[in-house]
Amino acid sequence: MQVASSGCIFRLFFRPAMSSIINIAAYKFAELSDLKPLREELLRNCKAWNLKGTILLSTEGINLFVAGERDSVELLLSVLRAIPGLESLAVKISASERQPFTRMLVRIKKEIIAFGVDGIDPARSPSPKLSPRELKQWLDEGRPVTLLDTRNEYEVKLGTFQNAVNIGIDHFRDFPAAVSRLPSQLKQQPIVMFCTGGIRCEKAGPFMQREGFEQIYQLDGGILKYFEDVGGDHYQGECFVFDQRVGLDPNLSETESDQCYACLTPLTEEDLRDPRFQKAVSCPYCYATDEQQRARTLAKRREQLLAATTPLPGSEPYDNQRPLVVPSACDGLSLLDFLCTILKHVPREEWAAIIAAGRVRTRLEEPVTSEHIVRAGERYLHLIPATREPDVNPHIEIIHEDEAIVVLNKPAPLPLHPSGRFNRNTLQSILHTVYTPQVPRPAHRLDANTSGIVVFARTRHFAGLLQPQFERGEVEKVYLARVQGHPPEDNFRCNLPISDSAGELGSRTIDAAGLAADTEFRVLERFADGTSLLEARPITGRTNQIRVHLWQLGWPICGEQTYLPGGKLGDTQTHAMTDPPLCLHSSRLSFVHPLSRQRLEFTAPAPTWTSY
Repeated sequence: MQVASSGCIFRLFFRPAMSSIINIAAYKFAELSDLKPLREELLRNCKAWNLKGTILLSTEGINLFVAGERDSVELLLSVLRAIPGLESLAVKISASERQPFTRMLVRIKKEIIAFGVDGIDPARSPSPKLSPRELKQWLDEGRPVTLLDTRNEYEVKLGTFQNAVNIGIDHFRDFPAAVSRLPSQLKQQPIVMFCTGGIRCEKAGPFMQREGFEQIYQLDGGILKYFEDVGGDHYQGECFVFDQRVGLDPNLSETESDQCYACLTPLTEEDLRDPRFQKAVSCPYCYATDEQQRARTLAKRREQLLAATTPLPGSEPYDNQRPLVVPSACDGLSLLDFLCTILKHVPREEWAAIIAAGRVRTRLEEPVTSEHIVRAGERYLHLIPATREPDVNPHIEIIHEDEAIVVLNKPAPLPLHPSGRFNRNTLQSILHTVYTPQVPRPAHRLDANTSGIVVFARTRHFAGLLQPQFERGEVEKVYLARVQGHPPEDNFRCNLPISDSAGELGSRTIDAAGLAADTEFRVLERFADGTSLLEARPITGRTNQIRVHLWQLGWPICGEQTYLPGGKLGDTQTHAMTDPPLCLHSSRLSFVHPLSRQRLEFTAPAPTWTSY
């Protein structure tokens, strides 16, 4: 096959160091159309020809890095140069002993090199180009010229031209901001900008001209073309390349340099000998002690939590599907009777209207009638359009995190898991967003109005090891509570049984036929305002246990809106953000770690209400 403009390929074949793998890099700004069928054709052909690498297609042109056998590379170039606008596509070539890419990708992008600045059109308004031989001559003659490296910081570390200005960016999109920081006197001086293969300078040059830089040149073909045409004169080090070779020397041969899997920094032979280098773990530039790594992880999680709760996920209206599961006690009831039984606070006529509107459906989303007979275990969906959840306290603090568990200081009010009016504005839903694709599961309960320590397992496996400890009473739990009144004894205990089933708004009461419950109390301080600070240790783990026991003993918790003085029940389940806080705080938790099998203890800072 005779390939147009293929002389550059054959020139490579006659170099001394032959290799079976040919690496080509090419780009061209040209108006391209019909990108989807072109993408499919190129991907199909490249896979058939056993080529690997990446081809980026855009309406503004093409950018590619591809490697494979010589004949396959020639076939690809013949196809590309047959595309209108790409007839003169030039390539830069190097050789390697192995395939530097792991797969073949052909992608359609808005830009073939991400820049993010409108109005830059290298095809119609390019900046002047300077050939490698001209640049070498300028440097040999000592001409006054500024060499501007437009590459990312980590690329520059591996090598650059002598006395070049490093613009100090981590991504090419940061280039415009970096230009604004250049000294103003450079606008009247000659500047030669350069990058790996030239494509970044194609956009950087016109942009700098638009910003008032009068003598802008770009190194034609970039560093790789400079190496090919004139060698390594005036250049120090290697050239970073975006494949498994990492670095090329001025002979376009692969060097011994490597790249850190963690931070992507290119590493020299000296870096690889550094004791802080651990393959696929760390390098001298990102190495951190265990304590530093934990601090970095927690800082990252704090950023993710802030993003997940700003704004609150339930603050925007959405169509909610609330699941309703039929308990055995409701087997054989009509749908209407079932709903009135499990959600008694909703009037019967309101449920009838909801059903008539088709907003109660089967799992297959089929509407059902009021007379429909339900069976135990069946699941129905209550559709609630334009749901907007009440605000909650989003200030979640991560105390500890490892591969098995997450320990948090939960604020209040914040429901632990979806229920009632809350679905997205819950701790569990927020953590699902932050830790996706993992689905953290709470190892125990904590009331929406109660603040403090709560533990989540990061996988189902670890949940299966952690949750039984709470069920068996093997976890030591310590709470702080500020109560109304002064208990006469410094130490006292309550073992009154608590009702198994929930009453209005999920409340519990003392019930002789209920579940055994046992709580130990100790008075920490008696305040002049008639309140006391207690330490509470629940031996069992019944719903609302501490609150119900203190209520029954006549010392209800300050801020209570459910268990009120005088044995009365209130009508509020979850506090509003404007309500006074419920003065109950999960202060300390001790359990056996599901992975290390060591007993750990975690504490949460005491709230301000413990001291005023």
